[in-house]
Amino acid sequence: MPDRAVELHREAAAEYDAAFDWYLERSAEAARKFDAEVGRAFTQILQSPQRWVVGPYHTRKFLLRQFPFTLIYRERVPGDVQVAAVAHTSRKPGYWKRRL
Repeated sequence: MPDRAVELHREAAAEYDAAFDWYLERSAEAARKFDAEVGRAFTQILQSPQRWVVGPYHTRKFLLRQFPFTLIYRERVPGDVQVAAVAHTSRKPGYWKRRL
């Protein structure tokens, strides 16, 4: 299997960091679980990036199971994925579109 990579848009990385810090302030265990859930999501996305429904701008959405976040991503080249947003489910839909 060729090497595959997940690249986080800088604003998506900032969203991840803010969410992680929010959970960490409340519970180290919650922060660890959030990080593990995001890691599992990356693994699943890389294994089958076209599995989820295509949305605007050829993006796809992966909804985390245990946390109220959606990963908005797209394939840049076959096998490489760019995460455009680590979006809390209560945020305005589509706010991330300018990042593409």
